[in-house]
Amino acid sequence: MRNHIGKSTRALALLLLFCVAESCKQQDSSTDAGALAPLLLGGASDAQLLGALNNAGVTALSAPPAQDPALVALGRSLFFDKELSGDRNISCSTCHSPAGFTGDALSTSIGAGGTGENQLRVVSSGSMVARNAPPLFNLGAGNTRMFWDGRVSRDNATGALTTPESTLNGITPARADVASQLTSALAAQAMFPVASDVEMRGAVGNEIRAAADNQAVWAALMARLVGTNNGTTGGMAAYRSLFSAAYPGVAYDDLNFGHAARAIAAFETASYAAVHSPLDEFLRGNPNALSADAKAGGLLFFGRAGCGGCHRGPLLSDANFHGIAAPQLGPGASGGDDQGRFLISGSANDNYHFRTPALRNVELTAPYTHAGAYTTLAAVIAHYSDTATGLRNYNGAGLRADYAATVDTNASHIQARLNARDPRVVRPLGLNATEQAQIEAFLKSLTDPSARNLSPDGN
Repeated sequence: MRNHIGKSTRALALLLLFCVAESCKQQDSSTDAGALAPLLLGGASDAQLLGALNNAGVTALSAPPAQDPALVALGRSLFFDKELSGDRNISCSTCHSPAGFTGDALSTSIGAGGTGENQLRVVSSGSMVARNAPPLFNLGAGNTRMFWDGRVSRDNATGALTTPESTLNGITPARADVASQLTSALAAQAMFPVASDVEMRGAVGNEIRAAADNQAVWAALMARLVGTNNGTTGGMAAYRSLFSAAYPGVAYDDLNFGHAARAIAAFETASYAAVHSPLDEFLRGNPNALSADAKAGGLLFFGRAGCGGCHRGPLLSDANFHGIAAPQLGPGASGGDDQGRFLISGSANDNYHFRTPALRNVELTAPYTHAGAYTTLAAVIAHYSDTATGLRNYNGAGLRADYAATVDTNASHIQARLNARDPRVVRPLGLNATEQAQIEAFLKSLTDPSARNLSPDGN
C-alpha cells in the first residue's frame, strides 16, 4: 500500500507539472505569478496530505475477507436475539443498533433492566453501563484489542488470547475447545457482554444469572439455544438448524459459546465494513474526493494539531492507551472515577488511559470519549485544543439530564486526570475557529456513505 501511495503522490506531481506546463503555453509573457497560485497550492497540498497519510500508515481500506454465509446467518440471528440475555429482554443490537449507526447514542449504555431504544432508552430496574458503547465499523480489519481498556486482545501472530477469563488465555489455554473458535479479537470480545450483570446477564431469578461463573453462563446459554443430550432436551429447533449449517458435522454437545461468538464476529465483519469514504477514494487516486477544507484539516490533523501521533494506521487508531483528560460521567468502571487501562494492567503509567478509538465513520458515532462526554465533533476538537480548560470547564452541557447529573466534579479526580495526560495533549494547540472547522471537515471525510443508512433489522 505504501507503493500505492507513492505512485499516487508521483502521479499528482506529474499531473501538476503537466498542468503548469500547459497553462504556461496558453499564457503570454505578461501573465503574473498569481494566476498560477491556486493550481500550485492545490497540487502541493494534495501531495503533502498524501505524504502525511503515508507517514501515519493511513491506507485505503479493503473489503474484509468473505465470510461463510452460514456463519453470518447464525451470527445475524444471535446478534438480534434477546435469547442471549438472562431475562430475554436485551440483545447485542440493543447497545449496537444499526439504527444508531452500531451504537446507541447514549453517553454510557443502559443494558439489562433498561427500557426503550437508542437515545430514548432509560434505566428501569437496572443501571447504566460503565462506559460508552464502541461502534462496530470495520472491527474485522485486523483489530487486536477490544473494549476501552483493552481487556480482550489477541496476538494474531501466535493466536494467544488475553481476556477476563483465565481459562481462555495464552497459547495453550485450559479451555482450548472454546478458545480455538475465537479466531479474532472480535470473536473473543463477543464472549463477555452476555456474562456481565449490567449488560446482558440480568437480574437474579434466571438461570443465566444463577450460573456460578463465566463457563457456567456460556453453558447455560448453549443449553437454551441447542439443548442438552445432543439436542434432545430443550433448545430451539431453529438454532439447531443454524448451528448445523454453520458447523456441519459438529455434534450439538460439542458446540460451545465460542462457536456462537465466532458467528457473531462473522456477521459484524460482513455487515459493518465501510471502505468507501471520501478519504478512501482520495487515497485511491481521486484528488477531488476531498473538499479543500477537508484537505486543510487533514494537514492540520497530521501536522500542527498532532492528532496523527495516536490516530494512525488504516483505522486511524494506534490501538494503544493514552490519557486525554476526558471528562468523567456515569458509573465508571471503578466507582465513578474510572481509571481506565490501569484497572487491567496495574501500571501507574496507565492511570486514566483509554484505548485510542478508531475514527472511521466517527461523524455518525456520537457521543464521544470513553464516557460519552461530548455530543459533537466540534466539542471534542475544542477539548483537544486545550485539554486543561476543556476538563476544568466541563459541565455536561448538551447531555440528557440523567447523564449530566452524574458528571464527576471532584477536584482531586480532575487534577489526577490532568496529571495523567499524554505529553502530546498537555500544551494548548491554539487552534482558531477556522482550523477547528477544517479538522472537523477532515473527520467527516472518513464517513462511508453506505454507513448512513444501515438496515434497522440487520437484513
